[in-house]
Amino acid sequence: MTKSLSKLTREDIVAQLSGLVPADRIVTDERELELASVDRFKKYQSVHGIFDGPIPAAIVNARSTEDISKVLAFADAHRVNVVARTGRTGTEGGLETAVDDTIVLDGSGMDEIISVDPENMTATVQCGVPLQVLEDRLRAQGLTTGHSPQSKPLAQYGGLVSTRSIGQFSTLYGAIEDMVVGLEAVFPDGTVTRVKNVPRRSGGPDIRHIVIGNEGALCYITEVTVKVFTYQPENNEFHGFLVDDLDTGIKIIREVVVNGFKPSVVRVYSPEDARQHFAHFYDGKVVVVFVAEGPRGIVRATSEEIGRVVDQYAHTKVDPALIEAWFDNLNWGVDKIEAEKRHMLEHQELGYTTEVSVDWSRTTELYENVMRRIRAEFPAADDLTMLGAHSSHSYQTGTNLYFVYDYKINCAPREEIEKYHVPLNAIIVEEALKVGGSMCHHHGIGKYRAPWTTREHGSAYYMLAALKQAFDPNGIMNKGTIFPLDS
Repeated sequence: MTKSLSKLTREDIVAQLSGLVPADRIVTDERELELASVDRFKKYQSVHGIFDGPIPAAIVNARSTEDISKVLAFADAHRVNVVARTGRTGTEGGLETAVDDTIVLDGSGMDEIISVDPENMTATVQCGVPLQVLEDRLRAQGLTTGHSPQSKPLAQYGGLVSTRSIGQFSTLYGAIEDMVVGLEAVFPDGTVTRVKNVPRRSGGPDIRHIVIGNEGALCYITEVTVKVFTYQPENNEFHGFLVDDLDTGIKIIREVVVNGFKPSVVRVYSPEDARQHFAHFYDGKVVVVFVAEGPRGIVRATSEEIGRVVDQYAHTKVDPALIEAWFDNLNWGVDKIEAEKRHMLEHQELGYTTEVSVDWSRTTELYENVMRRIRAEFPAADDLTMLGAHSSHSYQTGTNLYFVYDYKINCAPREEIEKYHVPLNAIIVEEALKVGGSMCHHHGIGKYRAPWTTREHGSAYYMLAALKQAFDPNGIMNKGTIFPLDS
């Protein structure tokens, strides 16, 4: 962590902010500032009331693009670090305040659904609109976002777009970058920019992608237009199968996907990971899951292809009702977060995940390398209560692996991250990079994968660094996220 970039005192920052936005939108309550200094990466320390990092100077609750512009221009002029946030569901330290006297700029109050356009199949929202709120509005009109991450009840659009979020139905609908049509963003000097809504254009590089995935390290996303889709749940067909090993499961999903079929859900669970989801039927096997969705004819054709491919391998069929019931309870909201907190305090146990992506040809190799290395090298391997993985998002050229690890905490709360999460995360990231994969599939780089950013991008880091220099030359945007603190 590092000292403040600014010569202003905390008191000066708060006083000057009160001249930019109404005083009642500036939060300086000590408890709120502590909570704003971390995200879910530090959930175990937080539940124990431990906040060791730099505490922000203030939280500013913005209500308009103008508010965002004024605050950023002030911060840029005075070299005050800014962390952009909306739904607060980040998991990689991207919302952590790594610099003293940071301004946490919160856009949750910018929560207007500006328009729903069923003819052009788009919806335009401000950054603070919760995904669930838009989805509920659309479903009432027979439409859907097609976007369903597990954080759906809580996540808001600014965060979803800034982290390149993905949802459970991505094989059919795509990830958030496939859904974004246009957007509005504010850069550090206060400049407001808008990328217009068009179906496609050949007007130079696709500048949407300067903004999508920037994790608040380049700009602040204030408004987004996304595609919407026809909602036809009455046609959904659920499929589940048990197979003997992960490699067989990967071969099955690969064949379905590369043959041009697009089930909305395509998943394979290792036995260890399957146990925590499907204990009532997994029988110690690998679980393969598909959901076919869309118009009736497409659903039927997709289901027939799934059956054809699976029938080439030894398998046991699972009752589709069991798969449907599981999906109905997969997302997490406030109730599950509170239950997780109680479990951590009562049992000194928790779980984390690290998600990566890899080509088809090296998926099983990556899985086996990670499992072998953690079991052989991780110093606290005896504390692991679960170590597994699943593939949940697939493409023509490859898939993702979502490694999941639970552990009993046999150390002081302050030591938990360094003893467990950091070394486990490092092994998975390093092994993904060794086989030419990506170290982060959809949670973003945040601050805790930033040490590997240059290895992730290789010679292309030149372009990423040039964007930072061009758009944030004073380095006030989310210091330490994406770009290592010493860069």
